[in-house]
Amino acid sequence: MGRGIAMAYRQAIHFLLPPACFGCGDPLSPGESQVCAGCRTRLRTPSFPQCPRCRAPQGTGVSSARPCPECREWSEALEDARSAYVLVPPADRLVHALKYGGWPEIAGFMADRMDPLLDPGERTGSWVIVPVPTAPSRERARGYNQAALLARSLAERTGLKLANILERREGGGTQVALHRHERRANVQGAFRSADGARNRLMGRSVLLVDDVLTTGSTGQAAAEALVEEAGAKRVRLITFARSLPQEGEEGR
Repeated sequence: MGRGIAMAYRQAIHFLLPPACFGCGDPLSPGESQVCAGCRTRLRTPSFPQCPRCRAPQGTGVSSARPCPECREWSEALEDARSAYVLVPPADRLVHALKYGGWPEIAGFMADRMDPLLDPGERTGSWVIVPVPTAPSRERARGYNQAALLARSLAERTGLKLANILERREGGGTQVALHRHERRANVQGAFRSADGARNRLMGRSVLLVDDVLTTGSTGQAAAEALVEEAGAKRVRLITFARSLPQEGEEGR
């Protein structure tokens, strides 16, 4: 069954049967939409203290002004990163529903939870929202780019301008199951700025949007293209969830 047909089938079932929670699969109660109250309360935010650069929870319990080992060697093009939740149930199931399950409508809920990550100073016209692109073949197979859906929903909520000015080259393969150093090599040079991007972005600041942060390899590669090719002043990464080292290497 083709992905487009499968998506239509799932949407038809969703219409005919009582709607179920994207997080746990249980039927939604009257008044609930997409994610049940129980799953909403189980969404786990990164604990404190956090790394000042990537906001990773610091298991030592002691705050530090220095970046943690997770992001210490990130490219200077990527200033920092923030994530709404840790990639554990039910956050991982929401990501899966959007990315692989053919349920683009969950992007609105996820963007609502990403909105509070923005600082007041980032809600001005000097900032632009840019989604991390996926390879054209994957977008055709999936029917959409999940990061673009999140970015568009976030732009609608914040009033910031959305700029689809990055392109991803084919090749490189998926990041899943790759180790940290393999991820960085896999996405090196994977992104390029679209025609006219420099005229639209020169000297402006970018909120780079993706679904999941794992090692930061994808974010770094995208940020380098934005800074070096498109002339972005600064790039900060915003994601719905982040994967912790002890919780696997799913995502980016």
